[in-house]
Formats: sequence, structure tokens, C-alpha cells
Amino acid sequence: MASVAAVHEDRQIIPFPSAPARDVDATSMQSIYVQVKTPYKYGVVIKGGPGELVDSPNVFRYQNKWYMVYIETKNEVGYQTYLASSDDLLHWKTEGVILPFSDSGWDRWQASGGVALRDINWPGTNELETYNSKYWLSYLGGSLKGYETDPLSIGLAWTSNPAEAKPWTRLAQNPVLTNRQTDTRDFEQATLYKSCIIWDKARSLGYPFVMFYNGKKLPGYERIGMAVSNNMIDWIRYGDKPVVANGEEKQEGGISGDPQVVKIGNLWVMFYFGAFWEPGAFDTFACSYDLVHWTKWSGEKLIKAGEPYDQQAAHKPSILSFRGVVYHFYCAVGNQGRVIALATSQPISPPSPGNHP
Repeated sequence: MASVAAVHEDRQIIPFPSAPARDVDATSMQSIYVQVKTPYKYGVVIKGGPGELVDSPNVFRYQNKWYMVYIETKNEVGYQTYLASSDDLLHWKTEGVILPFSDSGWDRWQASGGVALRDINWPGTNELETYNSKYWLSYLGGSLKGYETDPLSIGLAWTSNPAEAKPWTRLAQNPVLTNRQTDTRDFEQATLYKSCIIWDKARSLGYPFVMFYNGKKLPGYERIGMAVSNNMIDWIRYGDKPVVANGEEKQEGGISGDPQVVKIGNLWVMFYFGAFWEPGAFDTFACSYDLVHWTKWSGEKLIKAGEPYDQQAAHKPSILSFRGVVYHFYCAVGNQGRVIALATSQPISPPSPGNHP
């Protein structure tokens, strides 16, 4: 297994294109908001047992069934990645671990995964695409115990069957991105967090695979940046600055993180969460024509605190459209601990009190 310090020495950042930024107009932004808003909170759909915190949902469809990749930490020892299944997007059953702790190495105690190459079309199949006959996920990994203990790096894993609750195969080349590489940008000097990889078959940036991820400079300062690849293994940072950032005007900074990118009409739409630059932790979005220049939505949040189960935080989106309904899965923090909850674009009868999974 490669060491963190030795990976990809002597690297060069790809500069942003010289073409001027094209902002997305207010009417188009409002149209996107109307299509993706989820004002109806359904309730908690997955919660852990005693001492367990669950987080970071990623939902996809496979062979006419729904699956969710999510992470869990027990007693804040470290992250492992789990798989759950559902027939209706409402009732979920945990199937098992797909990224467990390692015996040793750079990702010994942290393995927080999210599926890659999910259908980017909206509405679309919500399925995962294969590359080299493999299904892929990217994950943040770390060698130290604790809750997101720095430094964290990004690795990749694959499987031939994403519905099977068994460990995915981790790349021997891992980690593919780390804060110790020579091209590490200022906003990711401390650690690298969750990533989203899309397959842009138009090669808008000259590469088929584009990764968005948030990096941290200091506690409370997280920005979203880009990397690109021709083969899902060798990644090159794209641009010397973040593409989505908030809170620069505030001394305490702010977090923009956990991006999910889809295509609605001629616009790229990035769902992401914000924290600290406005009250609470919430989900919002930004839009782009070119994947590089993003216009941030400044209107009503897609989800924010309001219920006892999400009174502290309502954030970290996994959003999809299915049969005319938008389903917005998110991490909720409140009177039930850290759980996964659901909001929708149309009212759906919530589960009875006390009968949450």
C-alpha cells in the first residue's frame, strides 16, 4: 500500500480556463429551485444503535431496488461505510459494512465512502454507471482514531455488485489525493473531505471524470474544489482556487461541503451544505454552465433546522427525482442524535412516532 507522503510527487495544477465567467441569471436560478425544493419533512429513516452516529447518505437504484451508502461511527472511534436497501425510499434495512476499518495503513480508522459515477441526468435512472466493468466509490480515509481526525485523504474502491454487503476492493494506488502532495491548494492544507465523482462524457474540461470535494484550511474553513482524471486512478487538481466558497467576509469563516452534482437541462446543479456563514447547518445549491464558474443560490434553503430531530443541523444532501417526487436525504442532528432523515417535494405521511427504524 502506498504511503501518503510518496503519492504522485512533482505534480502540476491545471489552470482554470481563460474564458470569462458566465453567471446564471436569477430567473434560471429560481426555476431550478422550484424543481428541486423539498419543503415537506417526512422524518427519520435510519438511526444507529447506542453510541452510534450515522451520516452522509448516498442513494442510488440498482436492479429495481433502492440502496443507500452511508457512514457510521460508534463512540466516535472512526468511520466505517454501510449499505442499506429499500423498496420504496421510505423504509430502509441495513445490509452490512462495505468499507470496514483496515488492519493498518493510511485508512486504518477512517473509511467514509460515497458512490461515484451516478447518473447525472435529472430526472434520470438514479443508477450507477460502470467503468472498466466496475462500480466505484470514493472515500475519505485516515489513520487516526476519533471523529474526523486530521489529516484525511481521498481514496477509491470498487465492486462488481453494489447491492452486495461485503467489503469493496480498495485501490492499491490509494490515496489518490492527499494534503501532502506538491499541488495541494491553500484551502485544503489541513485535510480533504467528502468527494463526488461524475462522468462528463462531453469532456467539458478535457477529461471524462470530474471530482468535486471539500477541503479544510483551518477548523471552520471548508471550500469545494475540483480534480480531473482520464482513468479514475490518476487525479490532477483543476484550478488554483475553490469553485464554491462562502463566509470569506466573516472572521470565523464558513463551511461549504459534501457536493452532489447533477445536470438539469443545460445547467449543472451542485447540491451542497453550508454552515457557520449563516445560522445553523443547512442544504443549498449552486448552478453552472461550465462546471467551473458557479452561481450560488441565495434564496430559501433546500432544508434547514426546524424539527426536534434536526434542530441542530439539517445538512449533507443526497437528492434525487423519481416519478415526479423529489427525495432529499440528509444528516439530521437533534433529539435523536445524528441520524439520516428525509424531506420531499410533496407531502408523504410520516412514520408514526416511536416507529422510526
